Amino acid sequence: MIEIRIHGRGGQGAVTSAEMLALAAIGTGKYAQAFPSFGPERRGAPVQAFVRVSDKEIRIRGEIREPDVVVVLDPGLLNIIDATSGLRDHGKVIVNSKLPAAELKARFKGKWPVAVVDASAIAVETIGVNIVNTTMIGAILKAADVVPMEALEEPLKHRFGGKAAGNFEACKKAYEKTVIA
Repeated sequence: MIEIRIHGRGGQGAVTSAEMLALAAIGTGKYAQAFPSFGPERRGAPVQAFVRVSDKEIRIRGEIREPDVVVVLDPGLLNIIDATSGLRDHGKVIVNSKLPAAELKARFKGKWPVAVVDASAIAVETIGVNIVNTTMIGAILKAADVVPMEALEEPLKHRFGGKAAGNFEACKKAYEKTVIA
């Protein structure tokens, strides 16, 4: 089983990212669950979303406290939360940032592989808005190999309708441009 914790801000699409990954996994015959963790937050407040994907039935229903992968949609969150809290020793960190991967890896003291992509620029270029949810899925797929890229097509079509093609393109570009240090 792979457990992923996504950190974002309200309105950035952390919950949608989790849902799209889970639906893509289910579409490939795996078991998956996705769920958010937030209270009375407002747009822009820190939120978390969680994803579990497994080849076997998932019986765990609680929050993911020791993830295999941590995803940060907003690099500004790195200054206000401990995104790597509980991250397993074999874990991976995936960040939307303009900073070089090696620089971010040093920030985490080199303990984990760090995957970096400027998802904000890709999202603006491909879908016209700085909402990085689907863009960051591309980085997740490159760094963590959760599901094949093609598995995302149907969930994206279902969720975004006519805007699915742009979101899928953003995902593919992020996959290509993600750098892992």
